[in-house]
Amino acid sequence: MSAKRAHVVVLGNEKGGSGKSTTAMHLIVACLREGRSVASVDLDARQGTLTRYLANRRDFARAEGLALPMPAHYAVDRRNNLPLGAALLPEERDRLRLLLDGGAIAHDLLVIDTPGSDSEISRFGHAYADTLITPINDSLLDFDVLAHVDPRTMTVKAPSHYSEMVWRAKKERAERGGGSMDWIVMRNRLSHLDARNKREIERLMREFGARLGCRVAHGFAERVIYRELFLHGLTMMDLPDVKPGAMSMSHVAARQEIRALIEAIRLPDVRAAA
Repeated sequence: MSAKRAHVVVLGNEKGGSGKSTTAMHLIVACLREGRSVASVDLDARQGTLTRYLANRRDFARAEGLALPMPAHYAVDRRNNLPLGAALLPEERDRLRLLLDGGAIAHDLLVIDTPGSDSEISRFGHAYADTLITPINDSLLDFDVLAHVDPRTMTVKAPSHYSEMVWRAKKERAERGGGSMDWIVMRNRLSHLDARNKREIERLMREFGARLGCRVAHGFAERVIYRELFLHGLTMMDLPDVKPGAMSMSHVAARQEIRALIEAIRLPDVRAAA
């Protein structure tokens, strides 16, 4: 192994629409603007949302004559009519392993976006995580992806299939000599209202974290701006350069949410890595 090895952050959740790609993109751009060397890998060959996000960014920068920071990006392409969730072929596993190992050696940070479904390629990516971030919308419906809740006592009854998969990925990583995995469950699309449901989710998250050995972090509030930025490939961290003077208080608060997430991840210091 090289003396310089990237910190690997994996975005994972078996439920689509949780905000994995939006979180990945904001993490990538924020770290690029910090001066980190960043590589990204999109393992979702079917949706490819992160890949499209970066393509939109490239097109917007070219059209506007801007020099926007970009990661070294790689996308998995399985166009041989394989059904959803098909097992990886031996040669695919070898190529994927070389890709992830290569990205980890040559950069400060490697961000991996995984499919929103259970598949071998998703499990493969999870086992590479130094830090696993699982964004989850702040609702009992989405919490079911992590754990099953007893409706009578409103307590965590048992871990879900996804949580069991994460446990197996941790075990595989440790057996490979990759060390421990830091699992962060990120409460996403938070409501500004202090509703009873919001307090219930917060309590269940604390209980789940204590039982399953993960940390809970606050993610992004429900803001329309996050959805609007996708078409231009932009993030909240780009707005001061792209639209100077147009920052509202909501934009400032959103940028602070991103900074708080990066602090929660506890990335190695760039100078220490160098």
